[in-house]
Amino acid sequence: MRINFRRIAVIGLGVGCGLPFVAVPGEARTLAGTSLMKAQSATTSGWLAHPDDRPGSPGRRGTAKNADDRRGPGPDADRRRRPWPVSEGRRGPLPTIDGHRSRADGRRGPLAGHDERPVAEAPVPAEDADAAEHELVDDAEAEEEEAERKPVVLRPGDRGAEVVKLQRRLNARGYYFGPVNGRYDEQTKFAVWALQKSRRIPVKGAVEQREWSALERPLRRRPMVSGGPADRVEVNLSAQLLTVYRDRRPVLFSHISSGAQVPYCQNGHCGNAVTPTGDFRVYRRAPGWTTGPLGAMYNSLYIVGGIALHGSRKVPLHPASHGCVRLPMTTSKRLYQIVKIGEPVYVRGKIR
Repeated sequence: MRINFRRIAVIGLGVGCGLPFVAVPGEARTLAGTSLMKAQSATTSGWLAHPDDRPGSPGRRGTAKNADDRRGPGPDADRRRRPWPVSEGRRGPLPTIDGHRSRADGRRGPLAGHDERPVAEAPVPAEDADAAEHELVDDAEAEEEEAERKPVVLRPGDRGAEVVKLQRRLNARGYYFGPVNGRYDEQTKFAVWALQKSRRIPVKGAVEQREWSALERPLRRRPMVSGGPADRVEVNLSAQLLTVYRDRRPVLFSHISSGAQVPYCQNGHCGNAVTPTGDFRVYRRAPGWTTGPLGAMYNSLYIVGGIALHGSRKVPLHPASHGCVRLPMTTSKRLYQIVKIGEPVYVRGKIR
């Protein structure tokens, strides 16, 4: 039987390259054979042996056809021409190109299962961890210290430990002589007024930064009467402030309310509500409550005529008396304890 090769096409597989080829008649067979020969030639020369060995592939540097074109043949030339890389531990080391292992997917880098091991994070040195912890602790302590340094604002009616601290500091500086009970009451307010007057701070009920700072340091201020006796009482009508000196140092400060500077008539007694200025001495003492035509007085220290230094339940910020010098009740108790008969009393200033 005769077979006409011009009419029948034989389809097969090219040996070694894995590419299909077609045997066709005439010129077509000649072109196919030429393509097959080129493919086989390329396989033999080695540049189709591995995807990384193709000219211009990502795994190569440059456009040379193979490694031998650039560096020349070497001892690993035969191994580089193997069709596919072989894992280490089976047939030998993996082929390399430009110092990098080849991968079956055409990229350079470590092969999966061999060099692509999960990298554990380097442990933080113990000293670094301790330093970071100490830094956090220091920041927290700094915030706490800052909160402690920031003074608390107190107002009349407040209660608590901060009021206790305020009362103790006012007592230590000679402004407050009432009970330390943690209540910002009227007597505490009078003491705060005395502090503000003596330090030339605007008089108000609130205790803020300036008041706390003033309580931290003793008063350094020239006395109203220079060269006066070591123990004396000074009454400043302009500031509405009384100061007691012992051994030339101030030991007691008190808010006062002096004469209202107006005429008055009460219970058949008329006059001008004026506190006289001058140099006086205590000539009489009247303990406790005493009642006269112009009202009641507590722990009175008389300095001239019917004018006395005495305690009162009404001691406003403005001058309001008939001529006497009114003091808060708790302060008048302390004043009566330390001022005796014959004590010099200096009254200065003008009502503004």
